[in-house]
Amino acid sequence: MLYWLTALSDGGDFFNLFRYITFRAGGAFMTALVFGFLFGKPLIGVLRRRQGKGQPIRDDGPEGHMSKAGTPTMGGLLIVGALLTSTLLWARLDNPYVWLVLLVTLAYALIGFADDYAKVSKQTTKGVPGKLRLALGIVIAVLAAVWASYNHPAELQNQLALPIFKNTLINLGLFYVPFSICVIVGAANAVNLTDGLDGLAIMPVMIAASTLGVIAYAVGRVDFTEYLDVHYVPGTGEILIFSAALFGGGLGFLWYNAPPAAVFMGDTGSLALGGALGAIAVATKHELVLAIVGGLFVVEALSVIVQVIYFKRTGKRVFLMAPIHHHYEKKGWAEPTIVIRFWIISVILAMIGLATLKVR
Repeated sequence: MLYWLTALSDGGDFFNLFRYITFRAGGAFMTALVFGFLFGKPLIGVLRRRQGKGQPIRDDGPEGHMSKAGTPTMGGLLIVGALLTSTLLWARLDNPYVWLVLLVTLAYALIGFADDYAKVSKQTTKGVPGKLRLALGIVIAVLAAVWASYNHPAELQNQLALPIFKNTLINLGLFYVPFSICVIVGAANAVNLTDGLDGLAIMPVMIAASTLGVIAYAVGRVDFTEYLDVHYVPGTGEILIFSAALFGGGLGFLWYNAPPAAVFMGDTGSLALGGALGAIAVATKHELVLAIVGGLFVVEALSVIVQVIYFKRTGKRVFLMAPIHHHYEKKGWAEPTIVIRFWIISVILAMIGLATLKVR
């Protein structure tokens, strides 16, 4: 919205700053951060009064989690609120990729909100039926994939770009939409599975989002793409503003989610943020890089898949408990130790993901 202030510029005054994506990204970050600090405490108060007993705690979970009973959930409302407000204020609203990531984020947030509401209102760990939640997620992902493909340059439509390999594209044809669905739905559910300890999910999401934001900015500039030998996707640079807003809103939320958490993000936040990461990857043609940058989420999801399949076939467990962060809890690792070490792993994976831009 503020971008339109450039109409008042003569090319050399203050208003000219709004032409620059980097300036507006900084503004988006600060706006989302201030939003989080201003509305975090009041929101937590409202959630605590409305939810009463807070998020139900699983009886079969780690013993230490019972002490978290009464903690309100739906804290993702704070992140999504900061993200939407800041992006709408600072991004160009005539950019299709901005609306792509915004609408995917909002749609998944609504699914997560319905799930959280069902849990706290009925005081059960079972919310919206899994099949219904998955079906709704797929519908959103289909629309997002088609919209992204429609707005991609003709030479990139339905193509899969490979990291590291220069100018290599695989034409997926009719399989592009199903592939994109897997990316978006998979990312949403992988982040959801990771959200099991105080502060565990939000920091890796912020790291992944900022990394993808830098990639989006790079592939949206023809001079950068020529230097880096990556595919040019005009318009994706504006996603940096969304990513900066996500980082700012995430920091504001982390202030209250740091151990011991005053609020949980719930499915409202985890599904929305995971969907956002998937949408950014699809928009920028860096779907496979997301698997590297978000490798922590991949491992968390795979640990659940492996555990379920192995248990059904043998009646035995590979991990003491899945997702894998609970395995380490069962092994006696302190919660802050798991969280910080997983953060470190996320930073390492982000650096590897960024390196793929030039290693070609």
